[in-house]
Amino acid sequence: MPDFSDDAEVAHEAKRIARVELLARRRALPASARAEAAARVRAPLVELVRRLRPSLMTAYVPVGSEPGGPELPEVLRAALPPGADLLLPVLCDDLDLDWAAYTGPGCLVAAGRGLREPGGPRLGRSAVAAAQLVVVPALAVDPRGRRLGRGGGSYDRALARVGDKALTVALLHDGELRESLPVEPHDRPVRAVVDPGAGLRTLTGGPECGPDTSAGRTRVR
Repeated sequence: MPDFSDDAEVAHEAKRIARVELLARRRALPASARAEAAARVRAPLVELVRRLRPSLMTAYVPVGSEPGGPELPEVLRAALPPGADLLLPVLCDDLDLDWAAYTGPGCLVAAGRGLREPGGPRLGRSAVAAAQLVVVPALAVDPRGRRLGRGGGSYDRALARVGDKALTVALLHDGELRESLPVEPHDRPVRAVVDPGAGLRTLTGGPECGPDTSAGRTRVR
């Protein structure tokens, strides 16, 4: 049942204000700065994939000013071990996420809301449950892993299906790891973030990110 309390309304409005600010900051980034930031986000993520060697992982196709750039799926696919699968989300009519295999740039098709999705068979909303590494978008994250998304709840529902041992990672621009964020009961945390300046950071309560993760990185505890 929806929460119509005063506290819930305050949190909802605080989220709206934060989204406006964060999206404006992203839109103000010059194209050259976005490209540089995307490369600096992809590099530690590729290192993580090569260390963890997941047999199944999920990611997404960044659009507009989202960190990682549109090349992200192809870069991750190239880093996976032979035989491993990369799934990308397919947005459902109710804003939940189904999943389909990414097999290369040619498999992507234009979808609603400016998204690009795999055009292959859908594998079901629960397909994410088998992933060992789950890469998600975010506008901001706090040190406890609480994530601010765009407001549709798509990834909160998907993260609720992720296995307990999976590593969930949000991609950010610099300055988007915030000391605090407005939170609602349905919000699902992530266990790590990647941003251009600090690379991979494991958050409070997150699992280890594989051997030697902390070398050259900052871990938030």
